[in-house]
Amino acid sequence: MNTLKFITAGNVDDGKSTLIGRLLYDSDSIHTDQLGVLQQQTKQEGATIDLSLITDGLRAEREQGITIDVAYKYFSTRKRKFIIADAPGHEQYTRNMITGASNSDLIIILVDARKGITTQTKRHASVGSLMGIKKAIIAINKIDLVDYSETVFNTIKAGFESIKGNLNYDEVAYIPVSALVGDNIVAKSAKTPWFEGDTLLSTLEHIEIPSKENLATRFQVQWVIRPKDEENHDYRGYAGQILSGSYITGDTVKVLPSGIETTIVKIEKHQKSIDSAKAGDNVVLHLADNIDISRGDSIVKTTELPTTSNELKTWVCWLDNTPLQIGKTYLLQHRFRTVRVKIQAVDRKWNVNEWQFNDTAEVKLNDIGQISLRANQPLFFDAFEENSKSGNAILVDETTFNTVGALMFLA
Repeated sequence: MNTLKFITAGNVDDGKSTLIGRLLYDSDSIHTDQLGVLQQQTKQEGATIDLSLITDGLRAEREQGITIDVAYKYFSTRKRKFIIADAPGHEQYTRNMITGASNSDLIIILVDARKGITTQTKRHASVGSLMGIKKAIIAINKIDLVDYSETVFNTIKAGFESIKGNLNYDEVAYIPVSALVGDNIVAKSAKTPWFEGDTLLSTLEHIEIPSKENLATRFQVQWVIRPKDEENHDYRGYAGQILSGSYITGDTVKVLPSGIETTIVKIEKHQKSIDSAKAGDNVVLHLADNIDISRGDSIVKTTELPTTSNELKTWVCWLDNTPLQIGKTYLLQHRFRTVRVKIQAVDRKWNVNEWQFNDTAEVKLNDIGQISLRANQPLFFDAFEENSKSGNAILVDETTFNTVGALMFLA
């Protein structure tokens, strides 16, 4: 059973939390004890169950009436497992949305049926596209408040279709829903007989997500394993997770940065030998030759080499209150490999609200820009659009050790 990771995004009060709550509630995915607490609380308040409380993790957030962090929820059906990232809709929390979208396969963008496509709808759509998400569901919510109008649905659909050409989604589904009432969330609604598509849950269960096994093989060494006991004095393995692609015993590989070629002679998983391993597997690779390999080195197939360069162009989402400083040196952490980089220039900044690039040298908190960097050592990476697993990194302030930027490599 494969797992679908998706993020929800929408304007404030568009009903993201209620939508997720309804999805969990109607699919019987709420723990009995949690449901009991909700029922008791709403009984005391003399109201129906507030489904939005299911995703509001902190009392302080509920008191403020907003969700200010990325909340993750897990549920499953007989057909699929799901991980939901619920990110806040406010512009000032773009960094939170970047965090949630970076590991998502699909984005659900909520659109209020009464308001239609808004500036924030475009912003959420562009951020999701920028983060490499290829599948989108446009959930036209509160359809009950416009009398289940087919005309309203078609108008909003046409509005998003008109901007889709500026985005990188390869599949977009449009679904009229009412998170509050439950129309077309888990069961088809009799009130939208004109809608011939699937429910939200059915769409999530059946949408096809490309396998990371089909991408170029990428493996970065997390630990070099060399037992000190006499019985295993010849043991030398390289532990880590296969980020993408697959390996089989006998593969010819190249170790980077040394550039030495060798062969995989053994693959271990859970301390047992296996013939092959795929993306997501945590394994120990054994090589035919005794090579000086360190944490952060890459082991890749000789036929699938990554880009090697110390001149880098990237998107950056700025995460720190202190603005980016041109000429300053930062630490770039590419999973387990860390290099020092200097910011050469801010090439341009993406105005996510106006859908245009601005020439500027300033990148502040929550800004998204394209920057040029120079590293003191070569980095081995892919363009984020081609392979998000090896195409991202973070910037760290070498003085405060704060994470200040999320990077997505450009080709």
